Amino acid sequence: MPQPPAGPRGPGPRALLATALSVTALLATTACSVQDEPRPRWFSASATPTGASPAGERPARSGAGLTEAQAQAALITAADLGEPWGPTRGARTWRDGLLKATTKNPDCQRLLDVLYSEELFGTPAGPQATAAFDGADTDAQLRYHVAAHPPAAADRALAWLKSLPEKCGEFTATTTRGGVQTVQVGDMPLPPVGDARQALRVTLAGETEDGELTYLTMDLAAVRVGEDTITLTNAGLDEVHEEVTQQTAELGAQRLSEIRKQGEARI
Repeated sequence: MPQPPAGPRGPGPRALLATALSVTALLATTACSVQDEPRPRWFSASATPTGASPAGERPARSGAGLTEAQAQAALITAADLGEPWGPTRGARTWRDGLLKATTKNPDCQRLLDVLYSEELFGTPAGPQATAAFDGADTDAQLRYHVAAHPPAAADRALAWLKSLPEKCGEFTATTTRGGVQTVQVGDMPLPPVGDARQALRVTLAGETEDGELTYLTMDLAAVRVGEDTITLTNAGLDEVHEEVTQQTAELGAQRLSEIRKQGEARI
């Protein structure tokens, strides 16, 4: 299987995290385990539910999903992420070049389709909102989506996602331009937030038509909070830090929980 280019990639992910992202508030507090670390400084006070029950102990909610205004308010912002992130300028070229691909296994094909469309849960049952950001110093792109989905259907999608490291641990895919990609799928831990959650790290390694090596890393994280869901992708051809994915999912789930709580209090 093709490996990441040796020369340009420089130091390992941890060293890069300590240097390239040292100025961003997003990763001000990183550690080996996201579950054991103190809350990062980039968590805003309004994003953390006061007196919320621990994950797994919250009573089931029976209220309706978010309104359109609430869905917009639940989005992650560039201010939350901090430098070097800013509003997106459009889809990256690697999206069509590498993610538009086919493979024989139906589950693996569905995964490729989800990575390209970034729509894990299908058509929303209610309001939705999306925010997208680019990393200014890399080609990384982060997309954050909030939408209403029936809990049972959302949980089935999360269960399917959980099964993929076993079903599609490694496979090959052919892009629309005829390039062959070796795809590896692995589980990614998330903080214990929301009512249900799952995340994957997917890598695609291959060559361009000109023989240039490519190595795309894409994190796919999803969280269900009551009748609403979060879908988060973080991808790029350079270093993609899983701490960004994990901490963004944590902040987003807490913000969504708080907005849902405020909405239910008005009923």
